[in-house]
Amino acid sequence: MLMGNCFRKTTNNPRPSPPVSATRNFRPDTNLINYTLDELKSATRNFRPDTVLGEGGFGRVFKGWIDKNTFKPSRVGVGIPVAVKKSNPDSLQGLQEWQSEVQFLGKFSHPNLVKLIGYCWEENHFLLVYEYMQKGSLESHLFRSGPEPLSWDIRLKIAIGAARGLAFLHTSEESVIYRDFKSSNILLDGDFNAKLSDFGLAKFGPVNGISHVTTRVMGTYGYAAPEYMATGHLYVKSDVYGFGVVLLEMLTGRAALDTNQPAGMQNLVECTMSCLHDKKRLKEIIDPRMNEQYSLRAAFQIAQLVLKCLETDPKKRPSTKEVLGTLEKARAIKYKPKGKKVCQTSQRRSPSIHYNNGYPKSRTNSPPQ
Repeated sequence: MLMGNCFRKTTNNPRPSPPVSATRNFRPDTNLINYTLDELKSATRNFRPDTVLGEGGFGRVFKGWIDKNTFKPSRVGVGIPVAVKKSNPDSLQGLQEWQSEVQFLGKFSHPNLVKLIGYCWEENHFLLVYEYMQKGSLESHLFRSGPEPLSWDIRLKIAIGAARGLAFLHTSEESVIYRDFKSSNILLDGDFNAKLSDFGLAKFGPVNGISHVTTRVMGTYGYAAPEYMATGHLYVKSDVYGFGVVLLEMLTGRAALDTNQPAGMQNLVECTMSCLHDKKRLKEIIDPRMNEQYSLRAAFQIAQLVLKCLETDPKKRPSTKEVLGTLEKARAIKYKPKGKKVCQTSQRRSPSIHYNNGYPKSRTNSPPQ
């Protein structure tokens, strides 16, 4: 759900200042609410363990409640729910990612980007307050036993929403490279509308005709583009590679990297690429939990899009607008059941993945540049 635009003013209460070196270039958006630590303790019942939504590499995410009009803390079940990300106070990288999220989510607003409501910085405590996404992450629906398997139509709806969010970033006045596109960073509201979350690694794109920016390698193994991993050269279309990996996950129901699989089968891209060129082989790798309730013609179109997104040369990859156009064409192809026969398949064993509500667990250790 979206929270609206009427925020209360920044509090004038004095609070300790963090080191000058860490805040020299930090200028939060004035529309964001500057919460006190005590307010967020009240909203989350003092960060009680039973309010934890998930845990990432640089902190935990708690469920809290705020008043829908004043945005002040409220009792459990009263007002609107929020997600409060509390970063590890001892993590320099966590601090840098916190600043990046405030910078980007405080500046940009789009239906397919998670809404940042406010922040808190007191001494070495830094927190973020987001809109609460009822359905959690795409990752949890694809790979965890429990949630109802996503239908083909819902998967396409999610892919289109994520593509719209990414296209918005890439085509904004100051183009933004997301740099960590993966299924755990795609959050879903109660109607399965997709929103991109976690902008801790986002960077402004190249300008003045330059093709790429050079930066220390960050991101998540299995999703990061090969040219970026090899050289540190980050292109706008490096994000498109990650999008292709996520599309492949949605198509197959398998994780980008799964160490529970036998050797040679752990890397999803490597072990499935050869199946994407042929419809018969494609059927063998499509997620059996969909019980063949999809158009094979549409699935083949998506498979061809995946191949384009995963091109080794970033120049050969489609733009996010082109990706969006292909997805919408595939959605227009309706599934036509063949009689009453439904293929019965056994539930594929899903890898054990800790639900983190969209916050990354496995990144390289270098700080963002």
